[in-house]
Amino acid sequence: QVQLVESGGGLVQPGGSLRLSCAASGSIFSISAMGWYRQAPGKQRELVARITSGDSTNYADSVKGRFTISRENAKNTVYLQMNSLKVEDTAVYYCKLSRPERDFWGQGTQVTVSS
Repeated sequence: QVQLVESGGGLVQPGGSLRLSCAASGSIFSISAMGWYRQAPGKQRELVARITSGDSTNYADSVKGRFTISRENAKNTVYLQMNSLKVEDTAVYYCKLSRPERDFWGQGTQVTVSS
C-alpha cells in the first residue's frame, strides 16, 4: 500500500511563491509517474503538472512558465514550485502516484492566493 502526504500549502499574496511537497511511502516511487492536481470550489479536479519516471514533464496551459514539477527519488518526494501565483490558483492541491493497476492519492493541501 502506498501513502502520499502533501505539505507546503498556505496563504500567499498574488505574485508570491509556494513550494508543495508530496512524500510517498513504499518502494515503487522511482518507477511511477507522479502528478499534481487541483480542485477549486465548485469545479472539477484538474491536472496541474505531471512527471514520468524518466523525468518527462507536462503542464496545464494555465500554469506553464509559472509552475515547475520535479522529483527526488532518493527521498521518495515530488515537488511543485509555484511562482507568480494568481488568485485563480486557489484550490486544494493533490498529488497522485500512477501505476498500471491503480492510482494512489494524497489527502490534499490548501493553497489560497489572496491579498
